[in-house]
Amino acid sequence: MKNYGAKVGETLKKYGGRPIVAGDAIDVKEGNWTPTRVVVLEFESAEAAQTWYNSQEYQEILPIRLASADDNFIIVDGV
Repeated sequence: MKNYGAKVGETLKKYGGRPIVAGDAIDVKEGNWTPTRVVVLEFESAEAAQTWYNSQEYQEILPIRLASADDNFIIVDGV
């Protein structure tokens, strides 16, 4: 993940994204979800997040993340 982490920031910056939560101090109060790390990214809109995710720059480094981590990824349109 270090290689991915070294590259993802530039793709986020280019497409207007920024991390607002990134951490592993997680206290699950309810349910069966047991994440080891949570990352929340903020974009101007869900469309901007989609544009970043589908960009050539991100798609080039995505295989690094997929090979390095067993994680979930969603885009949520919200506040």
